[in-house]
Amino acid sequence: MIKTGEYNGASIVIPEAVIAELEAQANQGREIGFSGLTELQALCKLAEEGTIEIKFVGVRPTLEQVKLASGGEIDALIRNVAIEHEARFITSDVVQAEVAKAKGLDVIYLRPQVEDFAPLGIDQFFDEHTIAVYLKDRVSPMAKKGTVKEMHLVRIRDQPATDHELRNLAQEILERAKRDPDGFIELEKRGVTIIQIGSMRIAITRRPFSDGMEITAVRPIADVTLEQFNKSNIIKTRIVGDKRGLLIAGPPGGGKTTLAQSIATYLADHGYVVKTMEAPRELQVPDHITQYTSLDGSMANTADVLLLVRPDYVVFDELRKNEDFCVFADLRLAGIGMVGVLHAIGAHDALQRFSDRVDFGVLPQIVNTIIFVDKGEITNIYDVGFTIKVPEGMSSDINLRPVTTVSDNETGELIFEIFKYDGETIVMPVMSPTIAPAPLKVPTVQKEEETTQWKILEKDIQREIGRYTDGYVDVHMLSDSKALVYIEDKDVPAAIGKGGKNIAAIVNKVGIGIDIRPRSEMEKQPSHPPQEEELQLGGGVKIRMDKKQLAILCPEQSGKIVDVFAGKEYLFTATVNDAGEIHLAKNSTIAQELIKRYNEGDIIKLRPV
Repeated sequence: MIKTGEYNGASIVIPEAVIAELEAQANQGREIGFSGLTELQALCKLAEEGTIEIKFVGVRPTLEQVKLASGGEIDALIRNVAIEHEARFITSDVVQAEVAKAKGLDVIYLRPQVEDFAPLGIDQFFDEHTIAVYLKDRVSPMAKKGTVKEMHLVRIRDQPATDHELRNLAQEILERAKRDPDGFIELEKRGVTIIQIGSMRIAITRRPFSDGMEITAVRPIADVTLEQFNKSNIIKTRIVGDKRGLLIAGPPGGGKTTLAQSIATYLADHGYVVKTMEAPRELQVPDHITQYTSLDGSMANTADVLLLVRPDYVVFDELRKNEDFCVFADLRLAGIGMVGVLHAIGAHDALQRFSDRVDFGVLPQIVNTIIFVDKGEITNIYDVGFTIKVPEGMSSDINLRPVTTVSDNETGELIFEIFKYDGETIVMPVMSPTIAPAPLKVPTVQKEEETTQWKILEKDIQREIGRYTDGYVDVHMLSDSKALVYIEDKDVPAAIGKGGKNIAAIVNKVGIGIDIRPRSEMEKQPSHPPQEEELQLGGGVKIRMDKKQLAILCPEQSGKIVDVFAGKEYLFTATVNDAGEIHLAKNSTIAQELIKRYNEGDIIKLRPV
């Protein structure tokens, strides 16, 4: 207004309470405080040029008034200055404007602009192929260009950005966010401000949060409909049917949010009431889809509101905290259709993050479908089910238990199983039956023929179990799904943990079975036991087979835990039931190996643990 000549020669009165508030905001690292101080400095320059007269009047608020600021105490100080000087009162705070009018003041309320805005300064760094722009003090501006499937980082200009340039851009962005109806400040904390202006999300950081001032601006480059995604027909069938629990998983930048907003738009266009839960709000959806953020810092409070609003569907963007998973489960079990977005590098990781926070028994009621997205395309769709069965790798009928299954939607092939084992929730990959199991080998032969994959697994196991022992960890891979580990005798209880908790957690993490043994047992084992001694001990045990089951007959070991050997080679450990038998599923890998060794004439023998 001053620059247009409307207030030439005017006396601008600025209350000290305004200065105090801006100073406090700047001290807290809030960008709006720095922006306000920059505006005051511009007014002082105009006063030095003689364009206006500027006065700083009033008193700074007391500590008691600062504590009561939320109730309007400091706003009252500012209004009193206008009353004392009989001045025109200019504000962009709607509540302040209404109270000032009620007090009889001459008020000019600066409303949010509705007309077209001039381009922002940061717009100069964007073109039609730019996805994100990165500006940092003393660094050349960079931009990420291309498409979701193929992106690359390029330098926009050689001249580094300056602190002055970034401050001006930040102030302009903040002013636009306050005056643009489509703009708002999403988050403001010490050293960081997140702003949404239309479809552009802008993060402004400064010390102490970052090591220098930085502005990062991200915007979508394409409006993608659900029909443009491959396998969209499967998704449509599910979301309008009875399977209304969808989980979209994938790596960062893979297109998860784009798919989520496409699903939200599709549902809204087909007669469903759709809401979103986002922190920050970044989905680009039509106006008839209301976007909610956390209420008083909690998504649980937002969920309470949504249960009263009663939408047909809720799109929950970015499940990260424990509370987010619990809220997602609560809303889904309440009957609301849910679409969740989750960062994960595979379906296994997505399930692991969910199963750690939600009881696996109700997981199929919460999530019916997992959609994995990478590089802007749907790579896999998985079905989640529930059954009572013997999990893969479990050998006896007494191990029947609830199992959550995850299978490929196209082939129907079982991919993962989730079940309880010794109090731990295990997410176990299922080996494809089309892949022949690797033959079991004694450790001396294995070391010569072990694969690169086995070497990686050995190092993973050594690292995990090494946390519980100071001695060397001897790892012998027996198969793709089984490892034998020897550690110091005194460290075995700690590695196993109470109720097997520690070893179960390690098995869950590395994805294969682990048998932990004391090192003294390895050292005492004879390298070449005489064949005659084995024959004298009974000449091996007998096995019995039917169509579904294989039984090892060992009545003398009834109720004991035993190691099973074929010749000199360790196969597995099992508990002998009261009838003196060990039962195995006939089609299991270990049963097939046992039959092969038995037919070849190897002596099957048992050794009590």
